[in-house]
Amino acid sequence: MTAKLIDGTALAAEIRADVARQVEALVAKGMHKPGLATVLVGDDPASHRYVRSKRKACEEVGIESIHHELPADTPQEKIIELVRDLNADERVHGILVQLPLPSGNDEEAVLTTVSVDKDVDGFHPVNLGRLAQKGREPSFVPCTPAGCIELLKHAGAKLEGANAVVVGRSNIVGMPVSLLLVRENATVTICHSRTQDLPDVCRRADVLIAAIGRGEMIRGDWIKPGAYVIDVGIDHVEDPTKKKGYRLTGDVAFDEALEVAGAITPVPGGVGPMTIAMLLKSTLNAAQRASTG
Repeated sequence: MTAKLIDGTALAAEIRADVARQVEALVAKGMHKPGLATVLVGDDPASHRYVRSKRKACEEVGIESIHHELPADTPQEKIIELVRDLNADERVHGILVQLPLPSGNDEEAVLTTVSVDKDVDGFHPVNLGRLAQKGREPSFVPCTPAGCIELLKHAGAKLEGANAVVVGRSNIVGMPVSLLLVRENATVTICHSRTQDLPDVCRRADVLIAAIGRGEMIRGDWIKPGAYVIDVGIDHVEDPTKKKGYRLTGDVAFDEALEVAGAITPVPGGVGPMTIAMLLKSTLNAAQRASTG
């Protein structure tokens, strides 16, 4: 048995093309062009790469990118003041504060300053709280978890009644994707470093989401035959045969899993492209709400 590949690159391209069409239609009606403000504090190379890719994606679909870059020693009060200004700016429909912030900053204090209605990252405690409550709807949900659910649905996974296992309980992926699966009426088990007999728990999963941050931790014999596997990890594994001395892998031992799973996301080309696609979609949604509000 060879698993079906769940192509995140292709699905993300479809979503981005649809966002571009809707942005064009919004502007044609005389509405404001959707605007995404990015706030980047410090000189972390990975953060700069992420923000550049987000700004480029905005440009490609017609979303205005409003970028603010601050030095690492910027006082937290100044960061919060900037976020408040962006909350009041009618050109801005979504605000993204790139994490992590330099040490010494209270990320919670900064994130809670972002307007709930502009929290396109879905990290505001109010939005996360609504996500956790039955009968409540968040304004936005975190982009990577939302992308995971889109990939599962696109691949044909039946989530209602499914036994879903999430390996990892981070606020960014593990917990919110678990809550999204509950909303799809799956029965969800959240695993972490204290979970007993993790391989056995994983083997019972119809849907397995790996978001633990440990390269190739999930082995092929941990996977139930025919399961849907979503690999969120992006890890560097030592490999002397490679020019850089390492190779890029996910949290799942892909070659082993490929022979057991029913469907699986590759790394790269799986979850990664979906994160930015869902961010663009959230920014468009925020602009559409503003135009009717």
